[in-house]
Amino acid sequence: MKNAATLAALVMVSALSNPAAAQATTDSLVEVDTGRTQGVFTKTPVFIRAILARPAHPTDTALLYFRGAPGYARITSTDDKMRNAGSILRPNLQLLAREGITLVVMDCPTDQWGGPADAIPANCLDDYRSSQAHADDVRGIMARLRGEYGLTRFYIMGHSAGTLSTRWLAKNLGNEIAGSIHSATLTLPNSRGFGASLAGFRFDTIAAPVLQVHHENDACSYSPYAAVQAYAGGSLITVRGGSGAGDPCGAGHYHSYQGREAAVVKAIVDWIRTGRVERTVGE
Repeated sequence: MKNAATLAALVMVSALSNPAAAQATTDSLVEVDTGRTQGVFTKTPVFIRAILARPAHPTDTALLYFRGAPGYARITSTDDKMRNAGSILRPNLQLLAREGITLVVMDCPTDQWGGPADAIPANCLDDYRSSQAHADDVRGIMARLRGEYGLTRFYIMGHSAGTLSTRWLAKNLGNEIAGSIHSATLTLPNSRGFGASLAGFRFDTIAAPVLQVHHENDACSYSPYAAVQAYAGGSLITVRGGSGAGDPCGAGHYHSYQGREAAVVKAIVDWIRTGRVERTVGE
């Protein structure tokens, strides 16, 4: 017993002297059989996968993240985490870990994957994302997280193209989630019609709390700030400043809060913890 106590004390001292170690995560691949199959002559099971990034001292809270374009992550192992964590979260994972929030990098199910080089969504489109099948697939991941990891408080977050999922999931999952976060929200469809199902979408049909995050100078033609400002009311965090370099709809620029990523993540974490909406960040 004395040796165990000594070891615990040493671990605590090590964590205090090395904050990065205290905020490190253990990554796990989560795979759930959807019960569907794909293929014509040979039927293969359809899976939905996610990567669980569990902090050293987890709470009961998980953030399910849906990436931007092309929208599907093509997850096969935990090595795919950083590629799909998004330019906002990727450099700021320690901010989630410090609060004991487990990040869950979500994917579309394997029957919704497109080509690995697709620059804009060509699969996992509106018909799937707005469906009950999508909600049921995410329920399968949530059930696994509850049963195996003790996670019971779920938030969903989508960025850009990922907000097509989070808006419909927030409606279809109701109070099964604790809240939804919509970042650089897609409000206009692209040239292929991705996002067309959102025309006339009513946020008053969502039961759980909602947070909107948007840069006032977002230059992406599919996600104008004015459209979100018109309906968001007191749920909106307006991001200011940063850099407008790069692709206006890409992983940099104002669309992805380039130069303001840490401030955005801190404001999101604060909302998850307290429900408080920081009206502006980056000033």
